[in-house]
Amino acid sequence: PRKESFFFQLGFEDVIAEPELTHSFDKVWICSHALFELSKYLIYKLLTLVLAIPLALVVGIVFAVLSCLHIWIVVPFVKTCLMVLPSVQTIWKSLTDVFVVTFFQSIGRCFAMVNIRLDQE
Repeated sequence: PRKESFFFQLGFEDVIAEPELTHSFDKVWICSHALFELSKYLIYKLLTLVLAIPLALVVGIVFAVLSCLHIWIVVPFVKTCLMVLPSVQTIWKSLTDVFVVTFFQSIGRCFAMVNIRLDQE
């Protein structure tokens, strides 16, 4: 987990930013360092406790509503239009071929030349 979230790691020295040669008294430095680490840990745990469950619930509800709308409204409407109006089917296929297929083919060609090399450090 440390490799993926390296930009979230915030150290005490990054926040306080006292130069190496001009530190405060040792006891003050140690206490402030301990207080910083403790508050960072506790606030993270508190925010996770307070926000994780409600956000998961909201995202689950949104996903369920969107899935329901797609399954029971969007797909039947498109199928009905394509069944009733053959000309709409021709136009729909043409628009899909012109815009969607072309877009994804160009994106595929852009990413076809991407090479990933993993180095062991």
